[in-house]
Order: sequence, then structure tokens, then C-alpha cells
Amino acid sequence: MSDYIWTPSKDFLQQANVTRLMGRLGVEHYRDLHRISIEEPERFWPEVIDDLGLEFSRPWERVVDTSRGIEWATWFVGGRLNIADSCVHRWAAQTPDALAAIFLGENGDRREWTWAELSREVTRLAAGLRASGVQPGDRVATYMPMSPEVAIASHACAHIGAVQVPIFSGFAAPAVTQRLQDSGAKILITADRSLRRGQWVPMLDIAREARSQAPAVELLVVWQRYGLNRLDYGQERFWEDLLMQGGEESPSTQVDSEHPYLLAYTSGTTGRPKGALHVHAGFLASIAREAAYQSDIHRGDRVHFATDMGWIMGPWTVVGCGAVGATVVYAEGAPDFPPDRLWKLVESERVTMLGISPTLTRALIPKGDPANDLSSLRTITTTGEPWNRDPYLWLFERVGGARAPIVNISGGTEVGACFLSTCVTEPIKPVALGFPALGQDMDVLGPDGEPVRGEVGELVCRRPWPGMTRGIWGDKERYLDSYWRRFPGVWTHGDWASVDADGYWFLHGRSDDTLNIAGKRIGPAELESAAMSHPLVAEAAAIGVPHDVKGEVAWIFCVARGDEQPTPQLAQQVADAVAGELGKAFKPDRVVFVPALPKTRSAKIVRRAVRARALGTDPGDLSSLENPDALEEIGLALSAPEQGFPLLGQEAQAFETKK
Repeated sequence: MSDYIWTPSKDFLQQANVTRLMGRLGVEHYRDLHRISIEEPERFWPEVIDDLGLEFSRPWERVVDTSRGIEWATWFVGGRLNIADSCVHRWAAQTPDALAAIFLGENGDRREWTWAELSREVTRLAAGLRASGVQPGDRVATYMPMSPEVAIASHACAHIGAVQVPIFSGFAAPAVTQRLQDSGAKILITADRSLRRGQWVPMLDIAREARSQAPAVELLVVWQRYGLNRLDYGQERFWEDLLMQGGEESPSTQVDSEHPYLLAYTSGTTGRPKGALHVHAGFLASIAREAAYQSDIHRGDRVHFATDMGWIMGPWTVVGCGAVGATVVYAEGAPDFPPDRLWKLVESERVTMLGISPTLTRALIPKGDPANDLSSLRTITTTGEPWNRDPYLWLFERVGGARAPIVNISGGTEVGACFLSTCVTEPIKPVALGFPALGQDMDVLGPDGEPVRGEVGELVCRRPWPGMTRGIWGDKERYLDSYWRRFPGVWTHGDWASVDADGYWFLHGRSDDTLNIAGKRIGPAELESAAMSHPLVAEAAAIGVPHDVKGEVAWIFCVARGDEQPTPQLAQQVADAVAGELGKAFKPDRVVFVPALPKTRSAKIVRRAVRARALGTDPGDLSSLENPDALEEIGLALSAPEQGFPLLGQEAQAFETKK
């Protein structure tokens, strides 16, 4: 049965970027545009590049080449370009006085940059990097708070053909070291310190410690965010000195379409982080496509995405908004400190597109409905993990005023854009991801590799796309093992998906998180949504626990809403709610209340870590966790069932005894 909550108005349809693209290609419906995008890439992608005015200094000879196999496809073969030209310098030439960036510090600072000012800073930093010995192909790591400076560093690297390695600003030294060592970064750019939740983050101290274990790093560059006395510094170079060193003139280096642009590390939710390599032309085309035609960002729009440059949505924001000429609002610190900070930001800066994750949305709900004027919002883009229905509806109704569509997208660091996305010219269903994104030939496969509909299967992509990673840095076999060898010649993404009778796509969590309860497979998202249907549950994480008879049983770890004190009775109510929604076969054997769930700063719940803590096994890499203390709290909760964390069922008791 159809369940649409938003339908585009006539005015919205007329103004949508994707409507303009459909007109250029002579079609009236998204499904026809999508068909062209996968069946006729030689026709589709040149139209996208022309429609958005993306700049190539030398035209390509061929749109796509798969002669080395689909796994190693190359795009815009023979072309030359530089991302910085399309994302910064052309706007400085066309609209020099238009606003390019806004910075909001946690301490109350506010600064603005025009396109002319941003372009000038990029060329100056690029010249300084050149003068410091950075050559095309060298890796330059950035470990900085979300700010225009991190975008300047990103574009400056692109400007000279260096490969940027953005590192999450919340990492401790060992995680920074790991990425510096793996990438072989030559230069590390950091800030002296930053603020998060009112506390100093000693970024320079962390960077120094990491550098001491990364011999390839020749130079540490420091942006004086909070102006520490220069006597406190050692052998570092200063950002301002680097700007002055190279002078004003620094023409961009025109590189091959396949020249490396970005080395983006995964969040580590599935184990050891992977360095996904992206290239100039493919990344630009894919991200620009997404910002323009999926999120419907227009020139002059104001965009804020609650993210970090160390996660893929940071480069997504910098490149996507730059490609369409939108203003980016950067914010230092946490989006919920104080609790209404995000809503005040939207109101004060008149944000037209807000980027937010399901996890952040769930965290904001207990703090109350927004009391600010959010009427500037035209769209809301969400990503990170599958939605639960109630938080999704809260965001749509209380934040978007049941007026702004939620553009729900899903892709990944390795994808370089999205696989699935809401389309703003089509009606929207709650929590759905709409349809395959433009240029993405998606399918859902069963265990035998055959397509399935109306049931859950593996999400796959059958054809290459411009933004896909050109491999995992330094590990060709891991790249092939991770994505291409489950179903040979088909990209297997590791997500469970389904397609309903109306052709709408849904995600059901990571396929490596899937539970198999007495032969019945179910994704954790379904169990978690059922648990969160209880009004006193704010968040939930479901894991599978081994069982001699059933194979696995479900345990659900819950965070109580507000100041609610968990009790055995509440745990039983949650278990009953799950059984009532999903059936008795899926009733959890244990419901455990904990203060918090372990998450990355990109707001993904790390179920792998929860399961490892519960079973006493090796959790793998945990460097991406923002709150590792949550795992200790899980251990305490598991050891104290008498404090309101009951075992539910004899099977779970037997398993606990065996442990």
C-alpha cells in the first residue's frame, strides 16, 4: 500500500535541477532519466558536466573504459582538469563578491569569505605547499576542526595535484598515526587547538605525538585557531607563514582525469579502516551530480552539514557545494552543544539545505522540539544509517514543517557519492531511499546471486560509476575481496536492501550485522525500530548471540529516554513490543539498558563493538569511536542483571552460564 508523506508542488518541480536535466535529455520522468544514465553513459555524463558548467582544460576522448575489467574502470579518459577550478576559482571569476563560506566557532566567532577571498587563500596556501616541496601525487594530511580553513587546505592540495588525506578531528594520536603511516603523508596540517562541548581539544599535542611515529611526515603546519603563544611551538611551520612564502600567483596544475585527488578512510565500523582512493574527474562528476540533482542544491543556497572533514560527507560538502556555487556554513564543535545550537544556526544563517544523520536526530529529540524559525529550509539531506520511522517523522514534521522533503541518501566512503537516493520530483515514503541514484545500476540479490523483490537481499551495483574508489590504498586484494568476489563482476556493498511493490528502495542495516534466528534472517534495524516503538526507548542496537538450538538469539541494547530509570519491567515491555511488531520468533532473549551506545563521530552505531564486548571477543579497530567508554558501561550492565537488566528466557540464561 502506498504511504506517501510528501509530493512535489508544481513550483518545486519547475525549479528542481533534475527537471532541467530531464529537459536537456528529452525525458519527462525520473525513471527514464535513470535508464539513460546507466545505459547511455556516453550521452548522460557529458550533459551533466555541461549543465553544471564543470571545467575541463582538455576534453576527454572516451567517457568510460572497462578494458582492464569493471573493477578498474576509468572515466573521462584523456581529459585534463583540476577540481579547484570548478569548485572555487571559476566562481571567483564570475561572482567574486558572492558569499562562499561562513564560519561559526563554538566560542561565538563568526567570519565570512567571498569567492574571491576563498580563491586567493587557496592559491596562496597552494603556493606555500609548492615552496615547501610538495609535488603532484604527494599526500598531505589535514587534522583540523570543521572550518573554511579545512576547505582551503583541501582545495590547495587539489590545486597543485597533491592527494589530500583528511583525518577526523576527534581522533586520538594512535588513530592519527595509523592513517599517517598508511598513507605515507609528507605534510600534516593541524590547528593549535579547538573547542568541543566547552572543552579544549589539544590538536597540536595530538598531532605532535602522531607525527613522532610517522617518519614520512616532513613538516607539521599549524593553523593558530586560538592563537597560542609562538614560544609554545617547536619545529612547526605556521599557516600564515606558509601563505606568505609562496606569493600570490600559483596557477592550478592541470592533471589527468584519473589523477589521485583524495584518500578517504572508512570509519572502521566493519574492522580495520580502509583508505579509499578517489580521482579528480570521477569524484567531481559524482558529487556534483548528487548535490545538484539529488539534494537539489542551487547556486547561492546556504548549506550546513553536521559532519567532519574526516568523514566522506565533509569532502561531499566541500566539493558538492563548490561545484554548484552554494555557500557552506561551517561550525566548530558539537551540533547539540548547547542543545538548540543546530536550530539557532539554521535560523541565523538562513540555511536552505540541512544535512543531518538519523543518530543525531534521535539524540536531539529528547531535548525538545525546535523553537526557532526554520522556514528557510527547502530540503533536508540525511545519511549514515537506516532510519526508524518515528524519528524520521519527527524530523519531517517538527524540523521541516512537513514542507521540506527529506532527501535520504546512502552510499559510502568507497562509493564516492550515493547508491540510493530520494528523488525530489517523485513522492516520498517515510524512511525510504527512493530509487537508485543517477548513474547507479543497482539490484538486490539473494544468496544464489539471483535478483529478489519484496524480500531482503544483498545490495549490489552491476556497472561502474565515475565516483567509485580506484582501490584500497596499498591493498589491491583487499579491495577485490571486499567488493567484487562475492558475486564476480558485481560490486557487493555489504548492506541489506529491499524493493517494495511501488519500486521504492529500503535499507535494513549491514549484511554482516544480520541475525539468523532459527533460520529466519533479519536485519538489526528492524529489531531496533521495533524496540524504539516503545515510548521510553531513545536508541537501540541489536546483535546476534550464538545459541546451540536456534543458531542465534537477539539481544537488544537500549538507551532510555530522558531521565527514565530502567527496570526489569521496562525491559520486558520492550521485548514484548518487539515480539508484538515482528512476531514471537524475534522476541529478544535479553534487553539491556545502557547509558550510551558506542558510535563514530559520523553518528554510526558500531554494532560490531557491542557484539564483541558482549561475547568477550576482539572488536577490531576502535579508533573511530567517539565514546569508547560506552563499551565499559555495556560490560557493567551485562554483569549486573539484578540492576534492571534481566535475561529474558531460559536459552539466554543457559548461554550466560556457559560463558
